Amino acid sequence: MPPETLEFEEPIAVLLKEIETLESLPRTLALEREAESLRRRLESVRAELYRTLTPWQRVQVARHQNRPGLQDFIERLFTGFVEIHGDRRFADDHAIMAGFVEYHGQPVLLLGHVKGGDTKDKIYRNFGYTRPEGYRKALRAMRLAAKFHRPIIIFVDTPAAFPGIESEERGVAEAIAVNLREMMMLDAPIVVIVSGEGGSGGALGVAIGDRVLMQEYAIYSVIPPEGCAAILWRDPAKKVEAAAALKLTAPDLLAFGIIDEIVPEPVGGAHPDPAAAARLVDSVLVRTLAEVSALDSDTRLSKRYEKFRTIGRAGFEFLEDGR
Repeated sequence: MPPETLEFEEPIAVLLKEIETLESLPRTLALEREAESLRRRLESVRAELYRTLTPWQRVQVARHQNRPGLQDFIERLFTGFVEIHGDRRFADDHAIMAGFVEYHGQPVLLLGHVKGGDTKDKIYRNFGYTRPEGYRKALRAMRLAAKFHRPIIIFVDTPAAFPGIESEERGVAEAIAVNLREMMMLDAPIVVIVSGEGGSGGALGVAIGDRVLMQEYAIYSVIPPEGCAAILWRDPAKKVEAAAALKLTAPDLLAFGIIDEIVPEPVGGAHPDPAAAARLVDSVLVRTLAEVSALDSDTRLSKRYEKFRTIGRAGFEFLEDGR
């Protein structure tokens, strides 16, 4: 069965179906040549499609159900994962995983959002929507890392913080705000990777770091396009226009200085080839972690503070010019 394709990937879906049909037939030299020709054509079509993605199409790619998440990266890049559970105040939020691992022989703290795989797992993980206890668990784990002088690696992939009434009752806004304050002052090297959806304060609650990396087809915004469309146009169907207006793509955010570097993805995104995507993340992450770890504490904390203080000036030049 060919892998699931998105609506705009119809030309890819046709070629995948043809390749699958050929591979189901008895193998002959002629069929092998034809299949190889189709595979080359598939790579060409995929590269052309992904070269000109619209912002809304990038949103669809970032949300693809086969896009590799934290558990995939744990399996491919890290060893000896020992999970930390609970916030010591209310419960263990399964939408966030945290634990100590080894990365290229170096002990680090790894944490991030988890959306889940099949339907049962998605429900267990609350589809990646984090409750207040998830942010408090993350902060508890990060304080442990700082205490034992271990760097922190964070994978961000959430639609938003959980908006349910029980989340409000337990202080989700306060939990996110405390994380912002504490992470700004946490004396440990922190590298953040926006690997899928970086949705609103739900993402920012664990996204304060010395370096913020972003995978090529991930998104990062103050609100999901559907929510933005519902507020601005009173029409969620305007999500395509909202996605363009939000400037949520990696190239946009790099230009604004919100992120520090774009992590390339395989041709056609990370979902067709998670192993190749993990190798590309690894090549950037190992270098970035070494750079951040080489800084002394005072310099690192000062640079972190300045990085996030200047983010609020995006667009000020436009206003100051009187336009």
